[in-house]
Amino acid sequence: MSQFKDILEEKCPKCGEGQVFAKKGNPLLFRMPAMNANCPCCGHKFEKETGYFFGSMYVSYGLTVAEMISVFLVAQFFVKSFGGMMAIIATLAVLLSTFNFRLSRMIWIYLLDGKNRQV
Repeated sequence: MSQFKDILEEKCPKCGEGQVFAKKGNPLLFRMPAMNANCPCCGHKFEKETGYFFGSMYVSYGLTVAEMISVFLVAQFFVKSFGGMMAIIATLAVLLSTFNFRLSRMIWIYLLDGKNRQV
């Protein structure tokens, strides 16, 4: 359960203390999240090699599809027009883009690098 909490709090997979992201980002201001290269506490390097986070795009895609399906299932009771439904889903996808970016990278880091925490 602590790994799940660390993923949501964006903590280092090795020490569980340092922050992975320096800036959270804001989709309304067109600012993407910024990652730290190394953990500020233990010095663990987050990006092992060039292209390390390409796999996190698949995780992000899955998160986005799950969110869109959930919104569709809830919104179909309130919105009757197809155009209105698509506008709600598109708006939510844009607003959650930076959250999905950060969460997908955290899941990817913990899948590949979070099993052997040093205590």
